[in-house]
Amino acid sequence: MSALSDTTRETLRAVSTATLSTALLKRGFRNVFLQGPRRIAPGRTMVGEAYTLRYIPAREDLDTLDVFLDPAHPQRVGVESCPPGHVMVIDARGDADAASAGGILVTRLMVRGVEGVVTDGGLRDTPDIAGLDFPAYHARPSAPTNLIRHHAVDLDVPIACGGVAVYPGDVIVGDGEGVIVIPAHIADEIAHEAHEMTAFEDFVTERVAAGQSIVGLYPPTDPASLDAFAAWRRETGR
Repeated sequence: MSALSDTTRETLRAVSTATLSTALLKRGFRNVFLQGPRRIAPGRTMVGEAYTLRYIPAREDLDTLDVFLDPAHPQRVGVESCPPGHVMVIDARGDADAASAGGILVTRLMVRGVEGVVTDGGLRDTPDIAGLDFPAYHARPSAPTNLIRHHAVDLDVPIACGGVAVYPGDVIVGDGEGVIVIPAHIADEIAHEAHEMTAFEDFVTERVAAGQSIVGLYPPTDPASLDAFAAWRRETGR
């Protein structure tokens, strides 16, 4: 069962990873934005709890095509076990010389109701994946099968992805800028704070677009800016 409430999930869909990074920095979390993975195609914001897969380097005597005949192969088990609403996060050690997964497995994740997939390695069949209504993030396209570089070893364990620690159950948010990790125990607080920050940032953006200086406005060191923001919220219902 998901510990992520529907309210928090939908609140996080409406805020940016940039705003979330600032909210997390206020709590001392500096290394939360994955370096490398980018979305294959534009689409909706991805929000879900992390379900992890860990790869180590491949070894020629172990990683042959025959391993896929084994239904207990961790990559295959992970695709069939990742809970609906979760995000499959793959630790490929930043190695995109071979795919972490491909179009068929990504399609299976989508059909099963998984929220999205993230790897700091590559994905194959990216033209097909780009046509799916499914958030998929990777470092770059990579046609070779995972077996030439990766050996799948663990599921649902702490991993590194894009230089960031990811623990099972952490909340993963992905937008057009990239992917951020929110520790599960503060997800509700961060969602609320980011919602409030977004309202203020939208107010500021509107004022700046109209020609106002950022001095005293951003940050709101002039009390008149806060008064104007309060009035704006009443007028806009924000």
